[in-house]
Amino acid sequence: MQATFHWLRIETFCYATEKEDLVAQTFADLVGTDEFQTDISESEHGNQMIVLQHMVTKQREMNALFTRLEPVVLQKFIDDMENRIDDDCVFYTRLDKQKAVCGEYWIAHHGDVISITGKVASNPAKKEVAMRNMTDFLQKLLTPQE
Repeated sequence: MQATFHWLRIETFCYATEKEDLVAQTFADLVGTDEFQTDISESEHGNQMIVLQHMVTKQREMNALFTRLEPVVLQKFIDDMENRIDDDCVFYTRLDKQKAVCGEYWIAHHGDVISITGKVASNPAKKEVAMRNMTDFLQKLLTPQE
């Protein structure tokens, strides 16, 4: 499969009120490895929070991440592609972190999320080309392989 992204960045926060090991395991399950970067930061209320981040540059790992998502989620990405890719060919989505803890990956429209950002491979580097490439990638994942 042709490269879909130049890179993907997956990121979430573990707040002081959350169980760090549970959030870390949830994150590892989504990204497919327990080798990710953690940084300690301070929330706007002065509490400690941990930032978990993982960069993906291999197409095999990108494919694996997106195949963990429900087909209905992939279809929602396709249906909303105009709003998911910006003029710099960057794809954005946010998954509900609390549902992810339960092993369910759904699009979120609030702040407690796992964010996925990725530079879509497109030549020329135009939003329309990136949208077409991303849609093709997702449709291939939705089509059963014989």
